[in-house]
Amino acid sequence: MSEKTDDKKSTQARRRQKRQIYLKGHKRKFLVVVDETPECESALAFAASRAERTKGKLALLYVIEPEDGAMHWLGVEEIAREEGLNKAKAVFRLFGRKLKALGFEDLEPEEIVREGSKDEEITKLIEEDPDIGVLVLGASKDPSGPGPLVSSLAGGRLAGVFPTPITVVPGHLSAEEILALA
Repeated sequence: MSEKTDDKKSTQARRRQKRQIYLKGHKRKFLVVVDETPECESALAFAASRAERTKGKLALLYVIEPEDGAMHWLGVEEIAREEGLNKAKAVFRLFGRKLKALGFEDLEPEEIVREGSKDEEITKLIEEDPDIGVLVLGASKDPSGPGPLVSSLAGGRLAGVFPTPITVVPGHLSAEEILALA
């Protein structure tokens, strides 16, 4: 067999890695990809409610995506990385306040920062953490579509082989409606 075929089979085997969320000492994590889009709030409300009701955990992922163009001279790349980490911290603080405003004072989310392409980093994280049981995404209200992340993960090439279920929360629902559904 070729090396490329072996790599593909290895990747598929990792994707099919058994989730460990129901073993003793493990709790199912609801993963939310956070950024500054309004649909993230919908995903956060749903995931927090499901985590609380099922005695699970909440994990928030912020992905620092590389800038377009070359940024590898005179430390510009390091400055961009630092700015990305500062932005991630600010987004986590914002979402922490939103959780408290929704009534989830006791829920302490795990905060994860990754660098790279969102699609790839989400998939890698899920492959690495067998406690992640559900990816929760918020769909945009924009008539042009649900948003790039929902389109690429829930409806794109990965949809049939994604390692966990994906819950897509409609963006037009109010926080009250979302909490009643979760």
